Amino acid sequence: MAITQAIANAFKKQLLEGDQNFASSGGDKFKLSLYTSSATLNSATTAYTSTNEATAGGDYSAGGGALVNAGTSISAGVARADFADLSFTGVTLTARGALIYNTSSAVTKAAVAVLDFGSDKTATAGTFTIQFPAATSTAAILRISG
Repeated sequence: MAITQAIANAFKKQLLEGDQNFASSGGDKFKLSLYTSSATLNSATTAYTSTNEATAGGDYSAGGGALVNAGTSISAGVARADFADLSFTGVTLTARGALIYNTSSAVTKAAVAVLDFGSDKTATAGTFTIQFPAATSTAAILRISG
């Protein structure tokens, strides 16, 4: 079992087919779910799965939480999409990684990206926060360059 950080291969194809919309107004809706170290997530992941998802409790429920889409931008030839940080409060959980997925896509719960935290991260009766990197051409969570 392993979580490997990656952009989902199916997502790349869906972009070319117009099945993903990251506009902050009128765009698709995205969620983020958390997974234990027993999960297998990588570039071949096609959709959200509940298998080895972190245990629900507090503010975290199966399927994860809704992401606030901060929209798209382009600079220095790099297009990017960004999300606001996401926090789950009152939780006791351990997560090794996460999956960003689209709940509006023509493909049901289509995988966008797998995040590998590098090691188990925990919260005990507290807050578990996903802090997204700055929306720059070198750091944004989703970047496309030529």
